[in-house]
Amino acid sequence: MADKIKVLVVDDSAVVRSTMAEILGADPDIEVVGTAGDPFAAAKRMEQVTPDVITLDVEMPRMDGLTFLRKIMTQHPIPVVMCSTLTEQGTETLLRALEYGAVDIIQKPRLGTRQFLEESRIRITDAVKAAARANLRKLAAPRMTVQPKLSADAVLSGPAPRPMTLQTTEKVVAVGASTGGTEALREFLEAMPMDCPGIVIVQHMPEMFTAAFAKRLDGICRITVKEAADNDTVLRGQALIAPGNRHMLLKRSGARYYVELKDGPLVRRHRPSVDVLFRSAARYAGPNVIGVIMTGMGDDGAAGMKEMKDAGAQTLAQDEATCVVYGMPGEAVKAGGVDKILPLERIAPEVVRRAAS
Repeated sequence: MADKIKVLVVDDSAVVRSTMAEILGADPDIEVVGTAGDPFAAAKRMEQVTPDVITLDVEMPRMDGLTFLRKIMTQHPIPVVMCSTLTEQGTETLLRALEYGAVDIIQKPRLGTRQFLEESRIRITDAVKAAARANLRKLAAPRMTVQPKLSADAVLSGPAPRPMTLQTTEKVVAVGASTGGTEALREFLEAMPMDCPGIVIVQHMPEMFTAAFAKRLDGICRITVKEAADNDTVLRGQALIAPGNRHMLLKRSGARYYVELKDGPLVRRHRPSVDVLFRSAARYAGPNVIGVIMTGMGDDGAAGMKEMKDAGAQTLAQDEATCVVYGMPGEAVKAGGVDKILPLERIAPEVVRRAAS
């Protein structure tokens, strides 16, 4: 019991509180230590027990979630996972929450098919476990129950073949990130020059939020940033971010690189999956790829990173000191798929240098 992740659920909906408590409480690594209908009730509960993670609604009576988040992060920092309904309204508020220190965003559980409910359970519990391991707290990471995960075979079958004879030397940058990745990607993309190679990105986020995230980055970066659409061409000076809930593959037709969006099962417990993007990059771009794996929990991208390296790609990983969670980069290093480990601020210059060589 002492090793379990203690979670406080804060939401004004009694149905959501009950469902969240049921989902989280069913996981052997998690203990729900309380629920609260608003931040004032949450603060009273926190006087009795200090949670390891808080799941927090945005719109609540007496005090909104964003205000409560700022109070938590300034007075007594605790990892917070924001919980939202699946609507375009409010996406800007939730992205601001990430800037204020929230670890992740999850979709509120709702009634649906058996598959939807199972995927919802996976996403919610994984987000809480990732938050518990975030560098926000200098505590030893608890042991996590490893659950079965599909590989990239579920979307793009078979190992990457030997690279085809390429008709282009145009470089492509393939990037994967998860927990903590929104701020890491902002720093990475802000440092990119206008003539940088085309960039394709998988960031684990719920659908709806990737479009708002891309729009926000587009407004602050020199390069163009957009949520990818099916058949979008990969262009210099542009970054394409995979839409939430769709796998994204890099493809090539002659000298043109483009992206294909696909449905399909969760791969490495995610959709979009970094492994799916990286495998496609290994297969269709081979040595023309510069692969980058950033902060995030789990091992999504590790196998794909190794496939890219085996296909002749150059591969970089964010170092542990600058990661919110050193899971995905660490697993990629263990798998032997990383050429060089760098702090976040040095990744963009290294990508530009390698692309020019």
